Amino acid sequence: MVQRKLDNCRSAAEKIGLPVVDALIEAIKIRYSRTGIWSTLFAACPNSEAVLRASLLAAKENDSPILFAATLNQVDCDRGYTGWNQKDFVELVKKISKEMNFENTAVIALDHGGPWLKDRQRIESYDFERAMSGVKQSVEECVAAGYDMLHIDATVDARLKQGEIISIHTVVDWTLQLIVHAEKFRNKNGIAPISYEVGTEEVHGGLADMAVFHTFLKELKAGLVSNGLGDVWPKFVVGKVGTDLHTTYFDPEVASELVKAAEQYGSVIKGHYSDSVSNPEAYPATRMGGANVGPEFTEIEYDTLVSLEKKESASASSRSNLEKELQNAVEESGRWKKWLQADEKGKRFSDLTPARKAWITKTGCRYIWTSPRVVASRKKLASNLAKQGIDVEDTVVRAIAKCMKKYFDKFNLSGIEKDLAKIIMEMKK
Repeated sequence: MVQRKLDNCRSAAEKIGLPVVDALIEAIKIRYSRTGIWSTLFAACPNSEAVLRASLLAAKENDSPILFAATLNQVDCDRGYTGWNQKDFVELVKKISKEMNFENTAVIALDHGGPWLKDRQRIESYDFERAMSGVKQSVEECVAAGYDMLHIDATVDARLKQGEIISIHTVVDWTLQLIVHAEKFRNKNGIAPISYEVGTEEVHGGLADMAVFHTFLKELKAGLVSNGLGDVWPKFVVGKVGTDLHTTYFDPEVASELVKAAEQYGSVIKGHYSDSVSNPEAYPATRMGGANVGPEFTEIEYDTLVSLEKKESASASSRSNLEKELQNAVEESGRWKKWLQADEKGKRFSDLTPARKAWITKTGCRYIWTSPRVVASRKKLASNLAKQGIDVEDTVVRAIAKCMKKYFDKFNLSGIEKDLAKIIMEMKK
């Protein structure tokens, strides 16, 4: 008798008629009630093909689901800085999954879908109508391509003066507009239900104030009901939990308060900017639903490539000069200016300290991996090292996957795919 292949979480969710993210979170809750072990879902920001491949490899090696959280800067109608539009991205995940025989669950999600959260909209000074129209088009492309979840982040108003704070009622109104638009498009095209994530992290104000938190969720619930979408509710609410671009401490006390508040609405809290967090084990300990990690993997990709460049033979007919090409490309992109601190405003790249130039180059590399000069230099490095028996791209992917392992371990995700799939199959819609 041939043993039937076990379902993964996606196929199990499809069989019971639930969006895969909703099913995963509910299964985690059930498993916690049975075992006392909570798992926090890990989401990688796919800022390069190496990160995408490493994410699938790490999830396979750790027998776990993996989430991808793609911003509109990375993946969009204009192909973003990765060179992928939404359809390209979904197809690439499928292609690489097939190549490496990845049979676990890969969830694809939009990250930060809202007006003025795409750099281009701010740089080109879009007005509100143009900014919102652009996001709606992007949302349509995400849904049509087969995204599993949309993060609706309507918390930035570029028209406000410095120091002014966007009204929470405006945030609710814009969030509703985008969810209603997505649902109308989905239903019109006969596409299966998807999941939602709402809110933002501290960079744009956050939802850490409990009064504001409750106001946002109460008004959002009422608005969805009044729009005939009472059965639509975000599984993830993004909370301010201590981590940001320059801090790495996750605050368990704040997180616990937010988690308890979100439970009243049937949601779980998601943390952003979880890169290099110093206490990742605290995420499942406080029952955090998920965590996004991105720039950390760009730094690993950069460090690995720079380390490999040092192995180029001095006798090579032409060296790659990759490290220098990366710095030049980051400087020429102009996007490094977004990370300037108050005392650096107005400075040229060459005026920055060596330490700051190194940090900005590392984190800014995600914007220029697809630059023709960088691609050519990277290929030269791969060619030179291949003669020494070194596979550059495989080395990079495995270095990133090794870095990711700590999240699978500390978030209690290792070996969880089959457990969750079995629980999902036991559930009824």
